Amino acid sequence: MALIDLPLLMKDAVRGKRSAVTCQLKCASQCAFGQCNHSDNPTFRDIASGALSRRAVIGGSTAALAIGLAGTQGALADPGNGKGKGQGNGKGGAGHRPPNGTKLTFTPIEPVDAAVDEFTVPRGFAWHPIIRWGDPLFDDAPEFDWNAQSAEAQKRQFGYNNDYTEIQEIPGTAGKRAVMFVNHEYTNENIMLPADTDAEEAIEIGRAAHGLTVVELERKNKNFPYRYVQGAELNRRILLDDEFALTGPAAGSDLVRTVEDPEGRTVLGTLGNCAGGLTPWGTLVSGEENFHGYFRSAGTSDAEKRYGLRDAATARGWENAHDRYDARNEGYENEVNRFGYIVEVDPFDPTSTPRKHTSLGRFKHEGANIIIAEDGRAVAYSGDDEKFDYLYKFVSRDRYVEGDREHNLTLLENGDLYVARFTGNSPAAEIDGSGEVPSDGAFDGTGEWLPLVVDGESQVPGFTVEEVLVHTRLAADAVGPTKMDRCEDVEPSLHSRRVYVACTNNSDRGTAGKAAADEANPRSQNRDGHVVEIDEQGDQTSTAFAWNLLLVAGDPAQGDQTYFSGFPVEKVSPISCPDNLAFDSVGNLWISTDGAPSGIGYNDGLFRVTLEGEARGRVEQFLSVPIDGETCGPIIRDEDRSAFVSVQHPGEDGEFGAQRSYFPDYDGQGPKPTVVQVLPQRG
Repeated sequence: MALIDLPLLMKDAVRGKRSAVTCQLKCASQCAFGQCNHSDNPTFRDIASGALSRRAVIGGSTAALAIGLAGTQGALADPGNGKGKGQGNGKGGAGHRPPNGTKLTFTPIEPVDAAVDEFTVPRGFAWHPIIRWGDPLFDDAPEFDWNAQSAEAQKRQFGYNNDYTEIQEIPGTAGKRAVMFVNHEYTNENIMLPADTDAEEAIEIGRAAHGLTVVELERKNKNFPYRYVQGAELNRRILLDDEFALTGPAAGSDLVRTVEDPEGRTVLGTLGNCAGGLTPWGTLVSGEENFHGYFRSAGTSDAEKRYGLRDAATARGWENAHDRYDARNEGYENEVNRFGYIVEVDPFDPTSTPRKHTSLGRFKHEGANIIIAEDGRAVAYSGDDEKFDYLYKFVSRDRYVEGDREHNLTLLENGDLYVARFTGNSPAAEIDGSGEVPSDGAFDGTGEWLPLVVDGESQVPGFTVEEVLVHTRLAADAVGPTKMDRCEDVEPSLHSRRVYVACTNNSDRGTAGKAAADEANPRSQNRDGHVVEIDEQGDQTSTAFAWNLLLVAGDPAQGDQTYFSGFPVEKVSPISCPDNLAFDSVGNLWISTDGAPSGIGYNDGLFRVTLEGEARGRVEQFLSVPIDGETCGPIIRDEDRSAFVSVQHPGEDGEFGAQRSYFPDYDGQGPKPTVVQVLPQRG
């Protein structure tokens, strides 16, 4: 008998990008139970067209952008020259003039069939595992054993399903040492553990494989890949029984108090961590996304329904072993209200208490990414990763002070919260759900940030500040933002200060009883997703913006209706389901994908997109991950021709003893989620 029961009905009910197994384990098969957002928010067809002129809308000019600060991903990483494994099927060489003069030149690889269990890179490059699930982090941690895993061992080892990844150099080490932060989104005990594992022990192993990891890295010099350092001073595992401090106006509220925490200020653990970001002051933030799948509740209130909570047994059954995962239990009704936030961790202080910031709202955060506005305030962008949910922006109350880390650590505790409404500038008849570009040559328009909390006061009638920040979805529904096609990673560019939003897909768009296509989400049954580009025109704190679509994804060779900012569709790499975003040192956008196998039929990968000039919209595939895997946490170090990705859930559809993947070791045992570095091949 399997350790996790995956009902057969889920395999028939799940629609969209992922396998039924991933849907059940990652998001509790939310799609099978219908959308959470039943609000009557207006669509573009109900909103008057915007007032910005065509020249003011971004995407109308190909003028070069000013090059400013370094990209928003972490501090550094250097190329190795090991031989690695799985050298790719590209032909080597630059292939064309590299965008913005980047040093990371390569010939795009051909897409890899979804049945292939290989990590594929361009010829001339090699890939190297940095750290794998189960690798021991501490001197007293046991070596991983497929047939003898335990909860106590897992607590001292690298967790499962690494997602967001960040690397920062450790000062004073001459570039030879760095610290890496990784979160662990969810587990699949059916391929992790033998089927005869004790059920209670399987629960505790699974719990111990969640959470966060901080680990030191080292290398001989810039010509070698990183490797992790067992027993290093900064190594840390943050687990589900570790304390997190609640901050902001909702901390201490009646909405977050429980029998174990009557003051409502200390939460144990973090769940469903997906993407994240590096703050300007050197900490890491991570988004709690699909937390609902870990809790059983009555499922009767509007708030419970809006977050997908149900009175049904969860896949992992944690509610049977720990009272706090069953919100029906007296005293634990609010436990679920303590998840769904942006968490912040200081990787340089192993004794620090991680924090959950209520000021950024509670929803299914993909992540958060932060830029310092022109007036010095910190601005954080975050997407709510569910069909027909929203895009948010937070503006701190206080201002960033260079060099004052203690002060800057408080910036996410108080501020203003907004949600986005998009308006298109094309006639409604031209947005028919086909994805065909309107007559003005672009999907574009204007938008506004609708206030939810400003100057410490609620802007939503009938909601207190605490209610806005704990029941953020309900509060946002009340002000009428735009329902999006699963806005996932949201990244501001420090080169152009434009903001990019990865909308992964939405198979329900335009179907019976669901929101119709609009100009910001122009394709019905949107299988392959798209990327939005936002321009706040010199003021990151503004409540107005212009926008356009950078690309509408798919495979032109298969006849998909696509758009790549006017770049010839026959000259792009096919791409489906954009998920995480990153920038290289010269401002090119990089996209990792999650769902291409069930979209265009190829393994997920990492892609570079040119943002400027005549080649704007050109998509080039750099790497491909193994069967069933998702490409996460991209970090680009193009100065050194190097890149990093986290490979999540390889071989997801297998079973222990009948595995589908053997990545990264290919030793006949089974798959291990792994952080990988790609760099020029030596020799």
